[in-house]
Amino acid sequence: MDSAPKLNLQKSMELYTEAQKLSPGGMMGIRRPYNFVPGEYPIFITKGYGGHIVDVDGNDYIDMLCGYGPIILGYNEPEINRAVIEQMESGFCFSLVQPIQNQLEKRLLELIPSAEMAILVKTGSDATGVAVRIARGYTEKDKILRCGYHGWHDWCVEVHGGVPEAVQELTEEFPYGDLDALEQSLERNKGQVAAIIITPVGHPLAQPVMAPPPGYLQGVRNLADTYGAVLIFDEIRTGFRVALGGAQERYGVTPDLSTFGKAMANGYAISACVGKAEIMQVAEKKVFISSTFFPNSLEMAAAMKCIDILERERVLEDIWQRGEIFLNRAEQIFADSGVPATVSGIPPMPFFTFDKVDDLYKERRQCFYTETIRRKLFIQPYHHYYICYRHTDEDLEYALNAIYEALEVTKKKYPVK
Repeated sequence: MDSAPKLNLQKSMELYTEAQKLSPGGMMGIRRPYNFVPGEYPIFITKGYGGHIVDVDGNDYIDMLCGYGPIILGYNEPEINRAVIEQMESGFCFSLVQPIQNQLEKRLLELIPSAEMAILVKTGSDATGVAVRIARGYTEKDKILRCGYHGWHDWCVEVHGGVPEAVQELTEEFPYGDLDALEQSLERNKGQVAAIIITPVGHPLAQPVMAPPPGYLQGVRNLADTYGAVLIFDEIRTGFRVALGGAQERYGVTPDLSTFGKAMANGYAISACVGKAEIMQVAEKKVFISSTFFPNSLEMAAAMKCIDILERERVLEDIWQRGEIFLNRAEQIFADSGVPATVSGIPPMPFFTFDKVDDLYKERRQCFYTETIRRKLFIQPYHHYYICYRHTDEDLEYALNAIYEALEVTKKKYPVK
């Protein structure tokens, strides 16, 4: 199997050169080229349709990154577009709130096991920030124990530049799946912990994605109760994807507070912090939360319509069923290839990791992702992938074939010695 030809990315590169003069790094964080394979991936996208994206050079890709998770249905969904336009015609940014806020919050309370009250915000970082502030206000404690990625704010950011050391000391990280480690952290910080915040499906950076081990989430729940900490499930990725009510619904463990976003509105910027009324009510007088744009209603209209479609079309059942087939097929392809790598994740959220069996694992990883992007399969080396509703069976079959061919090239270039 020969390497695929390099893509024409001339316009992307020209725009990137311009962007670096206009903004630090050209764009922010995870969208910078060094998070992919520099020189091989597109940098600017012009449009999306179904489960595909098209870059500024006209390259058409099967997109399994799905905007880093918000695209649960597909790009350019007509029903959602119409709902947003209809809301736009009535206005969407006012000094006061609109009735659709109540309608959406009622919907969330019906669907999410932990939801007795809700606060609508914009981004995942907004929602986790709200949850942590509420937990601190409710418990009158300061320490946060965290497991997973929770956004870019000072209390949780993984790159500490610009974050005061005193703030960093208020957050302590613990490993996923290890109840003993969590208990040790709670004991070490006894009487100081406001909240435990955890992504219920583990997704460490560039490491295998883990479904919760049997009894693990209930164990976390029990430890939170024992030590008097608020338990927060960060369901920004898992909400409306693992189940309509999130991982807490699927795995049967109810936290005190939860954060939802991404798939909630199929790409529109909205998220929510929901939870027990007793805890949430500190946001009425004791804890301050406000933003000019939190009440904007276009995103609420998109969320209402997205949830309509998820329920009507039984979308998540379809994604789980086809995702399971995809994961099983991918696992067999990797096993047959002999390339030292691990297929992990759950059906809606697969991931591939290159095993550190020798000094060539990074070269294998880069080769594999170079070959997949050249075959116009858009996945990413450091972030798990997603299956959306509009990925056709043909799309997924094409993706599996691209994976097979990329592994053949990788095996040929970087054999295990």
